[in-house]
Amino acid sequence: MSGGGEQGAAGEAADGSTGRSTSRAGRDLRAAVAVGVGLGVVILFALFTVRQLFVGVVAIAVAVSMYELAGAVRRGAGIRVVLPPVLLGGQAVVWLAWPYGREGVLTAFAVTVLVCLIWRLKDGADGYLRDVTASVFTVVYVAVFAAFAVMLVVAEDGVARVLCFLIGVVLSDTGGYAAGVFFGKHPMAPSISPKKSWEGFAGSLAAGMVGGALTVGLMLDGQWWQGVLFGAALVVTATTGDLVESLIKRDLKIKDMGTLLPGHGGLMDRMDSLLPSAVVSWLLLQAFVPA
Repeated sequence: MSGGGEQGAAGEAADGSTGRSTSRAGRDLRAAVAVGVGLGVVILFALFTVRQLFVGVVAIAVAVSMYELAGAVRRGAGIRVVLPPVLLGGQAVVWLAWPYGREGVLTAFAVTVLVCLIWRLKDGADGYLRDVTASVFTVVYVAVFAAFAVMLVVAEDGVARVLCFLIGVVLSDTGGYAAGVFFGKHPMAPSISPKKSWEGFAGSLAAGMVGGALTVGLMLDGQWWQGVLFGAALVVTATTGDLVESLIKRDLKIKDMGTLLPGHGGLMDRMDSLLPSAVVSWLLLQAFVPA
């Protein structure tokens, strides 16, 4: 399953230099679909076998994404994330979310920040605040946000909660992509992500709200209007997450966070809309259908 997508109308119809078919939004569509399906199979296998496997999937995704983000800020801005404590702390944040919930996440995060402050001392004062700030940002943006996906699966009906979250983000991506390609004319944020359009956003909203009403209603026995609000909120956070990462990449003057996933870029390029949406999913589902 993929996270944030392009909601634009403009883009190349084909990549003549490589012979690969690309979408009007600039993706290598075949590769993107294949990778998305592959990721979806892994996630569904984890959810429907042993739920703790889902925590492992999240932990691996967090480690790879943090590594990519650290590499990107070093390439683009010369900022040195203190990688050993960031990677280890990120794992602690994720794994402690299952047994200890928010208390475990907060404790692991606080200890990780403290270790980052100490670890960076050995490299002196030059760039100290910059490097520590980027390190803390990496932990929050990736690990802490991802921990909310883990907390979703902890409940007795946790599989359904995670599915509501993932389906909502995927529908937002798919609806926005389709509407943007066929109808997109009015740029949403041209200085940040030129391919995103208001028509694409409307497509995301339509798909997300319908999907939210169905998933929350059928899988969690929630009210239809709760599902509509849930779906709309996920569209907003997924779109915002995609724009935030686009802005980060523009600031760093890079195209992708990595090259791990053909047709997608790096894994972090697929996590951008999932991470903030995990936070909002947990908050809203706790309010609408308490575990």
